[in-house]
Amino acid sequence: MNPTPPYPAAPGPIGVFDSGYGGLTILEQIRATLPGYDYLYLGDNARTPYGTRSFDVVYRYTLECVTHLFARGCHLVILACNTASAKALRTIQQHDLPRLDPARRVLGVIRPTVEAVGTLTRTRHIGLLATPGTVQSGSYPLEIQKLHEGIAVTSEACPMWVPLIENNEHRSPGADYFVRQHVEHLLAADPLIDTLILGCTHYPLLQPKIEPLLPAGVSIVPQGRIVALSLADYLRRHPEMDARCTRGGTCRYLTTEATDKFSASASIFLQKDVQAEHVRVGDVHS
Repeated sequence: MNPTPPYPAAPGPIGVFDSGYGGLTILEQIRATLPGYDYLYLGDNARTPYGTRSFDVVYRYTLECVTHLFARGCHLVILACNTASAKALRTIQQHDLPRLDPARRVLGVIRPTVEAVGTLTRTRHIGLLATPGTVQSGSYPLEIQKLHEGIAVTSEACPMWVPLIENNEHRSPGADYFVRQHVEHLLAADPLIDTLILGCTHYPLLQPKIEPLLPAGVSIVPQGRIVALSLADYLRRHPEMDARCTRGGTCRYLTTEATDKFSASASIFLQKDVQAEHVRVGDVHS
């Protein structure tokens, strides 16, 4: 393996990575909570979805994108993607950061969400709606048991939800069937569920269809807000990292997909037009 070239030492933006577009919902919550910082978003849109890929492939793709953000000056990268957080984060933290640059950090979205659910559930029964990859990883039940012993977690994989959203069909009547199917199946599997994790950053766009299907007393975990508050707390507790994050209130977007395709799809999530820069990452040649 070729030696890793040194990354820029000067302070830089906070990197935010997602395999697709859903991480934009996390980014917007982070920017609302911490508007003064600079952000660099990278969407690996040419290789999305990650949710159906193997652990090895997700790890390799995620590491390629993380190192790309490091090379562009990011000292801190947020994996705003449940699948990447489930399948790649721990290996990157434990194996790759020590050799790449021990001072840089990569954080995910699962741990902050898990830390919060213990105070949200009363029945101690939690439901998880997620991609097949996140469900298969078992990351949410494992992390919840580590922090909140005795909480029951019931998971439901929803393979059609991301394609519906990315094709801008999530508001259509045709999406109702797929949403109802999975929500009802999850609630039938455990009628005691009172707290629901939307374990994919795309899924908040389906929340208007999910909420009417929930019995009274069942609440949805606000993952974006939780991740944003967790990042704010992390920067308060780590002033050395905070000092490496620039503050200009800017946000730039990178994509491995064609920029016009990114702009059209990103507008579904952000409700505004954004301009992106096309980049090549790993074996992406689009």
